[in-house]
Amino acid sequence: HVQLVESGGGSVQAGGSLRLACAASGYPQIAHCMAWFRQAPGKEREGVATIDSNGSTSYGDSIQGRFTISKGSSMNTLYLQMNSLKPEDTALYYCAADYKGRCLLQVDWYNYWGQGTQFTVS
Repeated sequence: HVQLVESGGGSVQAGGSLRLACAASGYPQIAHCMAWFRQAPGKEREGVATIDSNGSTSYGDSIQGRFTISKGSSMNTLYLQMNSLKPEDTALYYCAADYKGRCLLQVDWYNYWGQGTQFTVS
């Protein structure tokens, strides 16, 4: 049984910073790919960032250097550091993982998902 649990959601003022976390458990091995997605009301789920088993990262076009994805020392904890936040960043943020060798910022690339954590910028 694979379980992903997001935390760190809440609210922050525009221009501020916040860090989200995702704890992964139940993996038979360390996931090759982990990622963050987000979904605002009335919009499709959008890719935010990915990180592979070697720590290589990629970001969605809309991020523009404001967010940083990283892993904890256990390699089963995922973080998303968010800076210079805008009201447009308000969304439900999802943690995702898979065992594929390559990491793509596509929803259908990932088999394991958390329930999401709500984040708002005001």
